[in-house]
Amino acid sequence: MILRKIRNIAAIALSALATVPVAGQDLLANQAPIDRKLKSVDSVMLQRLIVNEEAWEASSVSLYEDWDNLYAHRETALPDSFRIDLREFCMPTPSRVITSNFGPRWRKQHKGLDIKVYIGDTIRSAFSGKVRIVKNEGARKGYGKYVVIRHNNGLETIYGHLSKQLVRENQEVKAGEPIGLGGSTGKSTGSHLHFETRLCGVALNPAIMFDFVNQDVVADSYMFRRNQYERDGRIATQLRGANGLKGYDPAMVNSPNQNKTYAQATSSNSSVRYHKVKKGETLFAIAKKHKMTVSELCQLNRISKNVRLRPGQILKYN
Repeated sequence: MILRKIRNIAAIALSALATVPVAGQDLLANQAPIDRKLKSVDSVMLQRLIVNEEAWEASSVSLYEDWDNLYAHRETALPDSFRIDLREFCMPTPSRVITSNFGPRWRKQHKGLDIKVYIGDTIRSAFSGKVRIVKNEGARKGYGKYVVIRHNNGLETIYGHLSKQLVRENQEVKAGEPIGLGGSTGKSTGSHLHFETRLCGVALNPAIMFDFVNQDVVADSYMFRRNQYERDGRIATQLRGANGLKGYDPAMVNSPNQNKTYAQATSSNSSVRYHKVKKGETLFAIAKKHKMTVSELCQLNRISKNVRLRPGQILKYN
């Protein structure tokens, strides 16, 4: 794609040169040595750009061994660590209202966020990628009409309870492209979008990446670490019982008190939110903004009061 654009630009430049007067052509000829130097620099930059683009497109390939149109999700081997690039994003809906959070609900694990939308509202792809599933689970069952998209950054996103799907399986989509219309199909008590983010089939809390209130991602990237996932999963298993924790939210099981029940341990953390540090912000300013003390902010994030904040850094707050 990039090379095609460069060839088109070169063709336009050559056609323009043919119309330049002789004096103008002499002037351009005198600049040839400079152009040759720039050409060598441009070729290096172009190679880097191509390599970066190929690496970006290979992110999902390195995580998933197969491609099928059968299963909404199936857990596979997790990487030890994986950085999820969040820069090329689009909010799936402009709605800022969360009607149900990720976590325990009705004695089950709710593996996504429910966002209030109305029947017919446009639902968009969160990132560029390829549509893997377009199915209907039927009345009063599961996702209802839903779409699953595998993205170049390694994530898979699921959009459930749609009234209509606007894409087909194996179709490539761009971030922000309409993929469906809001609805209330399947196991739904009212019109809303059920939105899931998964890595290798494992459900991650969308709130660790998406800030629906501010219609933004929380940072440029999110680093997934398997050892943290497994450690927090074991803690939740001990608290909850043999069924364990199906899905992962690092804010939900952050060193809970072992004497509490699982519901008690997670209820206090289920309202944890995230703040993306802006350039020039201090711990005092952030704590004041969220009506808490600096000590509370540092304790929640396990940092010292002398830590040097970085723009884009994510901090938890209640």
